[in-house]
Amino acid sequence: LMSLTELDPPYEPPSVSELQEFLLADRRPTGHVNQVWPNLYIGNEVAARDKGTLHSLGITHIVNAAHGSQHVNTGPRFYRDMTVDYYGVEADDAIHFILSPFFYPTARYIRAALAMGGRVFVHCLMGVSRSATLVLAFLMIVEGLRLQEAVAAVRPHRDISPNPGFLQQLRSLDMSLERERRRRRQAQTL
Repeated sequence: LMSLTELDPPYEPPSVSELQEFLLADRRPTGHVNQVWPNLYIGNEVAARDKGTLHSLGITHIVNAAHGSQHVNTGPRFYRDMTVDYYGVEADDAIHFILSPFFYPTARYIRAALAMGGRVFVHCLMGVSRSATLVLAFLMIVEGLRLQEAVAAVRPHRDISPNPGFLQQLRSLDMSLERERRRRRQAQTL
């Protein structure tokens, strides 16, 4: 009799260097803001400060992954003349910065915004590392994509490059989500 492990081999996400290689291949120039998933946009500080563009895109919710006075200092007051909901995440784009505690709360925020028919703009300074990491985490947590699938979904629409520390945290998320799926599958077979 085959064991469950043989039927269902443990999952190993691509390594950080494999992910970086994939992200660096076939790069295209990226604008200030790009739609990377239905009604979900990633962009930079320029787009975050351009209320005209945000309005024309129909943005209803803004996630600033570089919130705070040291970073992109917008906040609810900056958008008070617009009907947008603001969500700030104070994160550094540093290899040692632990972004993972923000994965689930931000994913829940984005999910709720999209569920009510909203359009969500996620940004940081450049729109390539912090904001991209939070969007990838959302795609994994809410949409059930594996890390490689999430990267493959976003990559054709925007040139993203989460720092190696963030990629490692996404790998950990990938493995824990996979363990969760595996437990559910095994519960169904027992």
